[in-house]
Amino acid sequence: MAEEKKREAVYNPEADRKWAEQNKAHRNYLSKRGTARNFIRKHATPEDLTELENLIEERRKES
Repeated sequence: MAEEKKREAVYNPEADRKWAEQNKAHRNYLSKRGTARNFIRKHATPEDLTELENLIEERRKES
């Protein structure tokens, strides 16, 4: 069997820009989700976490 060569990953900024333009809503969702996760992991106080837990419970009841 011949070994298959793996393609080397190449960053294509034009493709990245095009994807971002075509997927604005999803891009915004991913950005906001990342911001929320970063805040929870690195900056939230115990009071913040309690408030967030309450907001999450309210949101789950709405769904």
